[in-house]
Amino acid sequence: MRQPRLSSVVERRLLVNYRLTPEVAARLLPDGLRPQLVRGHAVAGICLLRLGDVRPSWAPKTVGLRSENAAHRIAVEWDGPGGVETGVYIPRRDTASLLNTWAGGRLFPGEHGRADFEVRETPSELRVAYTTRSGDTRVDVTVEVTPDLRGSQLFDNLQQASIFFERGAKGYSPTAAGALEGMELNADAWRLDACRIVSAQSSFFDSLPQGSVTLDCALLMREVPVTWRPLPAMHPDLAVPLAPQHT
Repeated sequence: MRQPRLSSVVERRLLVNYRLTPEVAARLLPDGLRPQLVRGHAVAGICLLRLGDVRPSWAPKTVGLRSENAAHRIAVEWDGPGGVETGVYIPRRDTASLLNTWAGGRLFPGEHGRADFEVRETPSELRVAYTTRSGDTRVDVTVEVTPDLRGSQLFDNLQQASIFFERGAKGYSPTAAGALEGMELNADAWRLDACRIVSAQSSFFDSLPQGSVTLDCALLMREVPVTWRPLPAMHPDLAVPLAPQHT
């Protein structure tokens, strides 16, 4: 079955961003992808995403589903048919949804691990924590919403950060078969708020070599309608799109 275009509402999308040394970032990537550098740093992070009204674009909102999800990501670039392209490589996706775990890689791109989430949220503060059922990945992040972006060594201001992440709308994940499956995010209205990181722990990033990774900033998106478009699978050695995948 052809993977459908999906519609949803981003009820909350928290991007917790790290500066990563290019050498370490490169070791985490498949051949054909390279780190996208900002001021000499690779950009990596965690996307903590709550989606509502998830459904095929042709279906009514009444059948839409809601779920907590997470993705560890690295900003990348590759040589496409028309020149250099940018996006994110997602080595790991996790979800609280049993349906997403089953459907990821079948009905839509991206295989998911199962996880248990804990969320505490107010208009000005947010904590998201999760642990995978396998026990190998743990995340616990607390942020406060702020009027502007402060302390980032990657971006001078919120507008600069927003443009960078809006351009990284294509996300590719590895599959057991060795290819990379992709989805492209299209937002009706791109809006991000800046956050101050109160605390952040990630077993994925904390396990990297000491001195190779540093917390940089956090950004928050709320209540934005979006669509997700499946992309042609990519061969990881050449980073060239293959024929569209069917499941």
